[in-house]
Amino acid sequence: MKKLAVLALALLFLAPSTALLGVATLGGTSATAAVCTPGSLAVGPIPDSLTATTRSGETVTLNRTQLTHAATIITVGGQTAGVGRPGVLIALMAALTESSLRMLANTGAYPESAGYPNDGDGSDHDSLGLFQMRPAAGWGTVAELMDSTYQARAFYGGDSGPNYPSPRGLLDIPGWQQLDPGEAAQAVEVSAYPDRYQNYQPVAQAILDTLTRPASSGGGGDEPPVVPETTRIVFPLPDGTWVRTSPFGWRSDPITGERRFHAGSDFAAADGTAIYAVADGRVVQASYTDAGGGVIVIEHTVHGERVASMYIHMWQHGIYVAEGDTVTAGQHIGDVGSSGHSTGPHLHLQIHPGGAGADAVDADAWLTEHGAEGIAGGEATPALCTAGGGA
Repeated sequence: MKKLAVLALALLFLAPSTALLGVATLGGTSATAAVCTPGSLAVGPIPDSLTATTRSGETVTLNRTQLTHAATIITVGGQTAGVGRPGVLIALMAALTESSLRMLANTGAYPESAGYPNDGDGSDHDSLGLFQMRPAAGWGTVAELMDSTYQARAFYGGDSGPNYPSPRGLLDIPGWQQLDPGEAAQAVEVSAYPDRYQNYQPVAQAILDTLTRPASSGGGGDEPPVVPETTRIVFPLPDGTWVRTSPFGWRSDPITGERRFHAGSDFAAADGTAIYAVADGRVVQASYTDAGGGVIVIEHTVHGERVASMYIHMWQHGIYVAEGDTVTAGQHIGDVGSSGHSTGPHLHLQIHPGGAGADAVDADAWLTEHGAEGIAGGEATPALCTAGGGA
């Protein structure tokens, strides 16, 4: 961790900010967002394939695409209060049964569904996606149901789910924890074949055991912590609050005039503007010094690759996370400041594919390449995680 702190400080002084461009004054928020305790639902490396056996003795081989969908279901479950490993197991059983963990379009009922990323064309009435949810039953629009993260959230339900209070998700089923897992899956799916979910329980358990392992508690030397595969990528500042100032690359230092390499992308915004985590991950540094200013470093897993995001120049009172916290994409982790080597309030963002010790890339371009979603000022929500992963 000392190596990481030295790295962050060095990058900070190698990548100073530019002067703030004219930005309308905004009322920044300072409420501390809730954080989550690392648990047993951290997704590790996703294998190229996994073979398991159903309860009836059938051998099932899942490919990397199917396992990536499973990772999304696991990650969303880990971020949803009250779900834990038992709830994730039920969700995996349901998705295995309904779609074989494939994101299925349905061109017969909804021709437009073929225009969304999919793993094939289904034909079960007007059902869509991993859990074969029906727009006509109120589960969501075609666009929503062709999103694996949305479908997982809808399956888990609860008062934070997208369909609350109806159709019912798992958390809306009274006493679901006491039901047989197959019965709990049926209570959500309401299938004409209620007994088929139990057949996939051994496969779901194999997926869960293979893709997850307890998060590192530290003390493991220089070994990086295990972090979940992210469910989405977001832009780190609210829509309409920022202006691009100094890009990634060589420039004249605005303070010293020396030619230096600027390892980040600068986004000018009013002091106190909310800063969001760009992806799900784990905080590996959250520190402040009078000389270096505020620094937050978060490790993520994006498409199976370790990626670090670094946020610089927050004031001491504008850092809302601590080392070891698990955060979700879009979580309010800090506020824009002008600490350290800075000429005005802004966010200096660095992206490091390979982890914090690897070289930085153009953060602005990386966000664009990964389809970063914009977030309106009032839409950021605190992380919803199950401490210790449930069970």
